[in-house]
Amino acid sequence: MEYKVVEKFVSVNGEGNFAGKLAVFIRFAGCNLRCSYCDTMWANSIEAQHTIMTECEIYDYIKSTGITHITLTGGEPLIQQGMLTLLKLLALDNSLNVEIETNGSVDIQHFLNILPKPPIFTMDYKLESSGMEDKMLIENFNHLKKSDTVKFVVGSDNDLEKFKFVIDKHRLIEKCNVHLSPIYGGISMSEIVDFMKKHILNEVTLKPQLHKIIWEPLARGV
Repeated sequence: MEYKVVEKFVSVNGEGNFAGKLAVFIRFAGCNLRCSYCDTMWANSIEAQHTIMTECEIYDYIKSTGITHITLTGGEPLIQQGMLTLLKLLALDNSLNVEIETNGSVDIQHFLNILPKPPIFTMDYKLESSGMEDKMLIENFNHLKKSDTVKFVVGSDNDLEKFKFVIDKHRLIEKCNVHLSPIYGGISMSEIVDFMKKHILNEVTLKPQLHKIIWEPLARGV
C-alpha cells in the first residue's frame, strides 16, 4: 500500500497517555472535519504536500529512530487508505507501542482486534467550540478500553458543562482515560481546575498541549 505522509519526526508527545514521552510521529494527509481551532489545517487537504511511503518504508523509518512510542496522526489517520495494513505490520513488532490520534467521527471498531498487539486510541470528542460536535460517532464509546483516552478540547463554560454531561451519560470514566485540554489562548487552565474541583472529577486529567508550551504554537515538526 501507499500512504500520503506530510510529516515524520521525533519529538515529545504533547497529549494523551504518552504525553511527555519521546514518540515518532507519522502525520498523514487529509481530514474529514474542519474544526475551528485546528492547528494542522495545512495537512487536512488530501492534496497537501506529501511524500508517498509504503508501510514497509514507514516501519523502517520508525525502527531507524530507536523510539518505541509511535503516534499516527493527521489530519485523520483512520481515513487513510490501507491503514489496517499498516497497523497489522506495526503490531507484529512487540517492542512498539502504537497510538492513533483520531477525531471521534470515524468508526474505530475495524481497527480494534489487531493482533498480537492492538493500537491505543486517543480519541477526541469535539465540543461546541469546534463547530463539529454533530459529526461525533457516539458508538465509538462502546469500543474503548482502559488503555484508551477520550480527549475533550474545551474553550468555554458551555464546553465544560457539555463535557460533564457526556462523561456522565456514557460512563466514560469507567471505560477509559478522560482528559481535558484547553484551546490554546482560550479558556484558562485555572478555570478548568476550578470546574474539576467543583465536580470532584478525581479521575479526569488536565492535559495542556505540551508542544505548544515548549515551542511556538504553530511550529511544525515538533
